[in-house]
Amino acid sequence: MSQQTMRKKLHGLLGDLPRRSRRITVSKCGEGEGVSYRLEKLVLELNGIEPVPAYFIRPKNGSGKFPTILYNHSHGGDYMLGKNELIRGNAYIQQPPYAEELARRGYAALCIDTWAFGERRGRTEHEIFKQMLWSGQVMWGMMVYDSLRAVDYLVSRPDVDSARIGTLGLSMGSTMAWWTAALDTRIKVCVDICCLTDFQELIRARGLDGHGIYYYVPGLLKHFTTAQINALISPRPHLSLAGRYDLLTPPDGLDKIDLELRRVYRRDGAPQAWKLLTYDTGHFENADMRSKIIQFLKKWL
Repeated sequence: MSQQTMRKKLHGLLGDLPRRSRRITVSKCGEGEGVSYRLEKLVLELNGIEPVPAYFIRPKNGSGKFPTILYNHSHGGDYMLGKNELIRGNAYIQQPPYAEELARRGYAALCIDTWAFGERRGRTEHEIFKQMLWSGQVMWGMMVYDSLRAVDYLVSRPDVDSARIGTLGLSMGSTMAWWTAALDTRIKVCVDICCLTDFQELIRARGLDGHGIYYYVPGLLKHFTTAQINALISPRPHLSLAGRYDLLTPPDGLDKIDLELRRVYRRDGAPQAWKLLTYDTGHFENADMRSKIIQFLKKWL
């Protein structure tokens, strides 16, 4: 089965989604700056249901079209933080926050508030999941849809190099990174931190409650393994980083995914483009991870 067919099949599991042809409208509601970046505070109309607040940052230095990262914020039970993670960081993310880290290295970045987070909070994750389920929608599907539409927005910007778009995130943001990259070939580089989770090994480890209810897609296990979803990123560069003491990513599952993706990337003629780095740590980004991420982006984006 071709990658295109597999992508269509995976996309079809995401429930009843809004029309992709819907026009994206943008409102700027504020500006700001950091040491190395200029900040645009935006509201995007991506899905026709509710507006999506977002931050776009670009380097103060330089002009023209920037390589750009779709930054996916984490969950961590902190529904207030959302997109602010890009500019403020988080307890389990290295300093400086990624807005500063990326901008000083010449990258722009976009981060949206996903459903239930940041300026989209007000209803609980469970309430949203239940209402969507009644309506034939899947919460994760709607979250992924917004991310795909965020890529649509990025390629429309004159200051974004549409041939150099990457995605990264930690935890829930990690999962969003590899799903978005699997479904959208406009993502040229994927970096996922601490959430490359093999579904079957998670079940064996009785770790299902470690992930929020948003994470669960009806019928997914009938059709896809984690490795099969990630294989859709090949041969595009993909770096995954994980802690072997992280309960959300059982180590046997990491080994299983690594074995399969090594095979896939060799088959596709790009053995150097896939890399899994594991550490004797838990669910957080350490200093060496940050260093390896920057090196990977510099090499491939």
